[in-house]
Amino acid sequence: MRIKTPPATAADIHATIASLADPTRTRLLLLLGRYELSVNELCAAVQLPQSTVSRHLKHLSDDGWLITRSEGPSRYYRLAPRLEPVAKQLWQVVRDGLGAQPETAQDEARATQVLSERRTRSQEFFSSTAGQWDALRADLFGARAGFAGLLALLDDDIVIGDLGCGTGIVSNELAPYAGRVIAVDESREMLSAARRRLHERENVELRCGALEALPLDDGELDAAVMSLVLHYVPEPVAALSEARRVLKPGGRLIVVDMMAHGRAEYREAMGHVWQGFTQEQVHAWLAECGFGRVRWRGLAAEPGAKGPVLFAASGTAM
Repeated sequence: MRIKTPPATAADIHATIASLADPTRTRLLLLLGRYELSVNELCAAVQLPQSTVSRHLKHLSDDGWLITRSEGPSRYYRLAPRLEPVAKQLWQVVRDGLGAQPETAQDEARATQVLSERRTRSQEFFSSTAGQWDALRADLFGARAGFAGLLALLDDDIVIGDLGCGTGIVSNELAPYAGRVIAVDESREMLSAARRRLHERENVELRCGALEALPLDDGELDAAVMSLVLHYVPEPVAALSEARRVLKPGGRLIVVDMMAHGRAEYREAMGHVWQGFTQEQVHAWLAECGFGRVRWRGLAAEPGAKGPVLFAASGTAM
């Protein structure tokens, strides 16, 4: 039996209006409707002191506007995906009215710069570590981390993308079994290392580009792999949406990454943006980005591997 949601009371409506009546709160909500940001990042975006931003975030959180997650010493905020009907309706009116304001564009530009600085930290790590990356990766996760089950996906004529290819380890494994492999990475140093590894693989093409703006045409791929790369991406939903765009309908995406863990030192040492992921996070993101038939499997840890346990998640482009 379907249970009807009771209509909003006058008190509910007044409380919602009160939440949206403050200009600072609406500025924060406009940003958090697009990005997941920490208090310090929000301070930089709206150019207000931490005490002010924290006070408004508490108000919005208490009123059910925000969801939060902790990542090491930082707490990140995002607009709640499911708002009460009256809040959702009023927010749409406010968002549409303020979206074209000059102040909104300036906040957006500063938030984009904040996210760019996050990415820079990861890029600096890769630029300085490309020569030692294979040994570091094997020390953390084992020499064949994430390879179990990948080759069973492939047909002889398949076009598969290795998205965030790094030094080309996964592409090298896929190449003998695929018709064509397109390996993409944003770090030119990593691509140089991949080029040295893959120089004899005639069916592998290397391309430089970000996961959130892939240098691939719509529907160019039959399948795609993101192996140990998503935890470097500030906005995983943007990267997964791009993967969906470049896959043909019915194409399969595989994500291999770390389960949620508590090793905060990886953020400073290796530029990790995320301390792994939960099954619930990955399921929700893949569904949001247009993937169906989502599956998740924990992977057995290799003997001697020192890093967190890995998972393999997959989804079909609908």
